[in-house]
Amino acid sequence: MVLWFAGLAWLLVWRVFRSPAVDYRLVVLGAMLPSVDRLIGRPTPLHTVAAAVVGLAVVMVAARGRRLAQRRWLGVPIGMFAHLLLDATWADTDLFWWPVTGGGLAGDVPEAEWPLVLVVALEVVGLLVLAGLWVRLGFTDPDRWDRFRRTGHLDRELA
Repeated sequence: MVLWFAGLAWLLVWRVFRSPAVDYRLVVLGAMLPSVDRLIGRPTPLHTVAAAVVGLAVVMVAARGRRLAQRRWLGVPIGMFAHLLLDATWADTDLFWWPVTGGGLAGDVPEAEWPLVLVVALEVVGLLVLAGLWVRLGFTDPDRWDRFRRTGHLDRELA
């Protein structure tokens, strides 16, 4: 699943934060990061709140004193949190709160258990959200799209 996580994470972060300094490309990257577990075939710490919190701490410490850099790179852990919300990892207490609960990282990746019809429906929703963002954010204007591709930022009036 790509479009579901990319589109919905972008939409959620844009609607909640409304910040022109967020690099939405990094939000999408963060939202896709836990999907690596599908390739591995089992959940890893990427599907836990611990990984997102560690990512948040790394960004805050690595960019200490550089507020714009912090704001930009916060997109990665925020995207990771969005993934945990969008794939309902929070419903699996042992996985979500690992290692606090003492449970292991056994079992399947949450979205790997979803029926194909649900996966297809969610991908269609993700495609529709991305198409809506494309229009709403003015990416039909080549200059605006080029600026976004280079910086990941939205125009100030859209944020």
